[in-house]
Amino acid sequence: MAYPPRRYLPGSPFGYPPPPARPVQWYDEDAGPMVRPYALTKGRTRPGRSFDLIALVVTDVPDPTVLPVGPEQAAILAVCRGNALSVAEIAADLDLPLGVVRVLLGDLLDAGHIRVSRPVPPELLPHAHVLQEVIHGLRTL
Repeated sequence: MAYPPRRYLPGSPFGYPPPPARPVQWYDEDAGPMVRPYALTKGRTRPGRSFDLIALVVTDVPDPTVLPVGPEQAAILAVCRGNALSVAEIAADLDLPLGVVRVLLGDLLDAGHIRVSRPVPPELLPHAHVLQEVIHGLRTL
């Protein structure tokens, strides 16, 4: 497909039309996000580290706006300041895809801006019969 021919416009630099007098709004609120998810993660689809959906994320950063992070990472730091949220809750609160949140969390963890407490693996949890013995012991008290 051929591009349309350029036309010289007198009085404009390099033949381009002059900028409009007032900003043009070319989107509306119903259009949704204007940035593709892969642009938020710089093309990466997997984080450097794996994050479980129920892993808790917390930060002690007082002001995320002074850090050299993007707006989405600053929003993650803002919602996790002072209270631990799971990875799934962060994605839901910020209305971002889960894969994007995992990549951004990996960057924040590598930079030392967040702490992540991973859930206990099922093989390390006590067996059901041990818990039943504890319950029976408590009932006899």
